[in-house]
Amino acid sequence: MRSIWRTLGRDTLTGIAAVCLAVGLIGVSYGATAVTSGFPMWLPIALSCVVLAAGSEFLFIGIVAAGGSPIAAVLAGLLVNARHLPYGLSVPEVVGTGWRRSVGIHLMNDESVAMALAEEDATRRRAAYWACGFGIGLAWPSGALIGALIGTFVPDTAALGLDAVFPAVLLALIVPALRNRTTLRAALLGAGAAVLSAPFVPAGMPVLIALVGLIAVAFDRGEPSTPRTAPEQP
Repeated sequence: MRSIWRTLGRDTLTGIAAVCLAVGLIGVSYGATAVTSGFPMWLPIALSCVVLAAGSEFLFIGIVAAGGSPIAAVLAGLLVNARHLPYGLSVPEVVGTGWRRSVGIHLMNDESVAMALAEEDATRRRAAYWACGFGIGLAWPSGALIGALIGTFVPDTAALGLDAVFPAVLLALIVPALRNRTTLRAALLGAGAAVLSAPFVPAGMPVLIALVGLIAVAFDRGEPSTPRTAPEQP
């Protein structure tokens, strides 16, 4: 812990703590929503530990609560979690090797990847990834437990406004990266594709469709440049 403190510094650790707090608050909303939807108390807690992915867990609860098939809910959750494939390709060096890789992959989520990519060198990326990953690994199940306990007393969790905390913190994390023109262009293309497709595709799909921004920029940067003219021989 002391090594992580020296590597990252106070500012980065404060940002990680804020992210974990926001995730914990969303976990409270998730646990309360699951219980008030008729699910047993143990289910949201078990999912929060085993899956550790807020979007897919919310989607699973929502589909089953609406009368959908559990199989369809699982498939939808897997589809939403397909975003972890490009995540793994973007930070392959931070998850470790051997048995550590299994733990590192389990801790992979939007926030831990965002915190890692915000750092410049490999050592700081690795420290930020693991610190944020472990923090969320504790905050999310803890929030789900608290929410499940108080779910019977809060009939409408949306009235608390907890759903606004999560996207607000995530937006604050990515704003500094948008100073880079390439990153900004990919974000704008992806956001446009997600917004345009949202009315026509199932929930969770716009997140995957937004990846076209990355693909478009990657192809653009991969275009061959104009060959340099060889210097004339004297």
